[in-house]
Amino acid sequence: MSTEWQDRIDDFWASANDESTAVERMRALLAQRPQGDPEALFEWASVHDFVGREAEAVPLYEAALENGLAGRKRHEALIQLSSSLRLVGRADEAAALLAERWEGAELDSARAAFRALALRDAGDADEALLVALGALAGALPQYGAAVARYAGE
Repeated sequence: MSTEWQDRIDDFWASANDESTAVERMRALLAQRPQGDPEALFEWASVHDFVGREAEAVPLYEAALENGLAGRKRHEALIQLSSSLRLVGRADEAAALLAERWEGAELDSARAAFRALALRDAGDADEALLVALGALAGALPQYGAAVARYAGE
């Protein structure tokens, strides 16, 4: 992806406060990208999420992933797809989507948080608490080992 186009996307999100114009503004940006571009599909899904159209965002996220979205954007798409799935009543799918840890991924705590939300909505509050505490334990320098041990129990 060109840095110029990514700069325009970053500017869009930095100023995205008007839901009534967001979709059209994003549509204009996406016109600069080829059809089926995974990054463009991801941004298109994201703007649908932003304006509360989660049901429309789901297949767009899936298309972005199927078309080869990679790196950090792939992880962002998985988190956002999971969130959308949860909000449209598909919490089991949302939790399963985020079940695997991402080796060295900086978004792993976010992955765990959204998985915990999905597990709770899917009716598995105990597993949701385990996931949340497991993620939190790594951020606790003094009590992290104890929290991790208790979560394991």
